[in-house]
Amino acid sequence: MSSAEKPSSKGQAWFCTTGLPSDIVVEVDDMTFHLHKFPLMSKSQKLHNLITQQEAEAATNSTVPQEDEDEDEIVEEQCHVTFTSFPGGSEAFEMAAKFCYGVKMELSPSNVASLRCAGEFLEMTEEYSEDNLISKTERFFSQHVFNSIGDSIKTLKTCERLMPMADELGITERCIDSVISRASSADPALFGWPVSDAVASASKQILWNGIDSAGRRTAAGESWFEDLALLRLPLFKRLILAMRDAEINPEIIETCVMYYAKKYIPGVSRSSRKPLPSSVSSETEQKEILETLVSNLPPEKNLNSSTATRFLFGLLRTANILNASEACRNVLEKKIGLQLEEATLDDLLVPSYSYLNETLYDVDCVERILVYFLNSFEARNAVADATVEVSDAATSSPAMMLVGKLIDGYLSEIASDANLKPERFYNFAISLPDQARLFDDGLYRAVDVYLKAHPWVSESEREKICGLLDCQKLTLEACTHAAQNERLPLRAVVQVLFFEQLQLRHAIAETLMAAETGAETGRNSAALDREEENGGGNLQLGLVSEHVQEGSSTWRVAVRENQVLRLDMDSMRTRVHQLERECSSMKRVIEKIEKPAANGGGWRASLGRKLGCKFKTQVCDSHESAVVDTRKGRHRNPQQQHPHHE
Repeated sequence: MSSAEKPSSKGQAWFCTTGLPSDIVVEVDDMTFHLHKFPLMSKSQKLHNLITQQEAEAATNSTVPQEDEDEDEIVEEQCHVTFTSFPGGSEAFEMAAKFCYGVKMELSPSNVASLRCAGEFLEMTEEYSEDNLISKTERFFSQHVFNSIGDSIKTLKTCERLMPMADELGITERCIDSVISRASSADPALFGWPVSDAVASASKQILWNGIDSAGRRTAAGESWFEDLALLRLPLFKRLILAMRDAEINPEIIETCVMYYAKKYIPGVSRSSRKPLPSSVSSETEQKEILETLVSNLPPEKNLNSSTATRFLFGLLRTANILNASEACRNVLEKKIGLQLEEATLDDLLVPSYSYLNETLYDVDCVERILVYFLNSFEARNAVADATVEVSDAATSSPAMMLVGKLIDGYLSEIASDANLKPERFYNFAISLPDQARLFDDGLYRAVDVYLKAHPWVSESEREKICGLLDCQKLTLEACTHAAQNERLPLRAVVQVLFFEQLQLRHAIAETLMAAETGAETGRNSAALDREEENGGGNLQLGLVSEHVQEGSSTWRVAVRENQVLRLDMDSMRTRVHQLERECSSMKRVIEKIEKPAANGGGWRASLGRKLGCKFKTQVCDSHESAVVDTRKGRHRNPQQQHPHHE
């Protein structure tokens, strides 16, 4: 069967060029088909009934004169059928007509659903004619479409324009069941997320023979996620709900939702700058898609990756911009809180889009996320092994330590905001438990930045903010800087000097213990050597002598180091005595000081005149790693020396 285009008032006209004149005209949408009765009637019971009915009516109502009989016979043989709501439109009818004419036709996942609906509409059943269209399409469903998750999704996509017949025939439901059955047996580790990151990482995993197996697996796993993103929202929501009812792996459901959001919601993925599809043109549609997707996110923590956490923050930013419902934002904040340790500082810097917030960043949002994290952390500890105490588990928790470092960095960033009130800063900083900070250097940096950006803060508020610091958890580098920090209150400086003195005392005590241990080892080794020389040669003593010989070299080294340590101890004792005298003098001065000096530079100048010492003024660099990040490498900045160090 071939077709030719011809002018028509309804658009296009199709003619069957078999050499015989057409005797039936079928109109479908804007297309007119000039066909023949016999091929259509041999396969379609509906067309057979319509044509027979029209012929009977034409024979009954015929009153034409005899002289016009030849011309009227041609008119009587012309049948006209109009289908106003044909499933699949004119394209589906064209394929069904070709099937009636016996033209070889290739079925595919993209056309089998429309052909199945066309066969049902035209009543092309097996009872009416053998090997008819309905049976042919049903075999293709079972043998090809339902054996592949990708083909099932492609067919499901075509069902959107075949409603409600696709639902009535069960095509939609069977495609969804096929996707679920295939997805339930899939391995989420093969998928990768997101597309750009997965492909980039996979491109580095090339086998020795040049075959990119990792890239193949990733592309194969991602392809059906991308196909799912082509579904319209109602059908996609229906599929996700069916997945949840079937208890599919939450990671698979979450990945499906994320792929869909990445395609239709702007600003979610910072790395993607592709324009939005034309179907999403208004904020109302974007808001509807966002709230629908968020409501279908699995509530539990699933994807342990910083990329997934970053994506959730992108959804949260978009929810704030679109003014999504409070329930939508709460779901996102709670889910982020479950995996806050995977976030980065850049993720936490959520801009404040509400005119009600005075601060540049949405501090309330991050504070709620932190509360969700702490609640989930306590819940996990509550169900932990009974043999492990909660405090021990919390102290050694890597997640808590990561969040502590993250929040201290966030405090340093928001501390420079002039609109951040002292009470707000204090409450946020104190909400983090003590076990989250191994050292308080990060918190000290945040406090220093805040005091620098808010010089008008009262003395009582300064003391309250500095009370956040635990001087015992400051490293020597941080103590050195704090002792010279002009912005800190006097009480805080005294505490820093006091605990710096304690650290020196502990260092001396550890040195003495090491020296005594070395000397004791030397004496024992010498005694065992003498016993061995006197002939004590039993088996046990021989074994001991082997250990003595191994430790003799250690003893000699310890003796030599002991002499060096004694010299260092003398200088350290001198330094401790100096600090003790200075601390006693400062305590006496504090008792006498009732208020800051009206003139002369404040309490530091007055204290300097009375003690005969001078404080150097230094500024804490909020990005100086030498002061804060002592866990990576504790090196002293040569420009930050103790004000009293000689």
